[in-house]
Parts: sequence; structure tokens; C-alpha cells
Amino acid sequence: QVQLVETGGGLVQPGGSLRLSCAASGGTSGNHAMGWFRTAPGKSRDIVAVISGSGRNIYYRASVQGRFTISRDNPRNTVYLQMNNLKPEDTATYYCAARNRDDYALTSPMYDSWGQGTQVTVSS
Repeated sequence: QVQLVETGGGLVQPGGSLRLSCAASGGTSGNHAMGWFRTAPGKSRDIVAVISGSGRNIYYRASVQGRFTISRDNPRNTVYLQMNNLKPEDTATYYCAARNRDDYALTSPMYDSWGQGTQVTVSS
């Protein structure tokens, strides 16, 4: 079982930026597809961005395309989510997830390990 710890959330004004980090332990990073999901109050957990174990394949939800960038550093067992031009509708708890396969999936039940979540609030 991979253990995941997210850091980097916080309060930011609209148009601002944040970078989330997810440190993984207990597994070989390159064998695990990883990703970011988010849960807003009263809503279900939605995909934000996912990346394959090799880093060659990436998916973004449409509403963050062009604003968010997911990347990974396998030697450091860390995945990042750079979030630029943040909007109030990005406010949510963001969760890091890992899958016991190299290829990513687009739905949360397909992921095997989860972090505790980090809050991102976009407000003026």
C-alpha cells in the first residue's frame, strides 16, 4: 500500500497560484499512475488531473486545461499540481491518489491509495 501526503494548499485570491505536492512512500513511484481529485462542498469527488507512471500520458478535466499542470519526479517519489489563474470555483479539498498500475484511470474507484486531502480556497 502506497502512503500519500499532500502539502501546499491554502487561501489565495482569484487569479493567484498555488502548487500542491504529493509525496509517496511504500511503493516504486514509476509503477503507479497518480492523480489529483477534488471535492467541493455538497459535490462528489471529481477528477482534476492524472498522470501515468512513466509521466508520458496526462489527462486534465476541461475546466482546468491551460491553467493547471500536473508533473511528477519519480526519483523523488513526488507528484505536483501547479495551479495558475485560480478561480473561486476551484475551491475544494484536493486529494492525491495512486493506482497500482502504470496507466491512469479517470474515476476515483480505480485508485488504490489516497492522501488525507489539502484545502484550497480561492476568495477575495
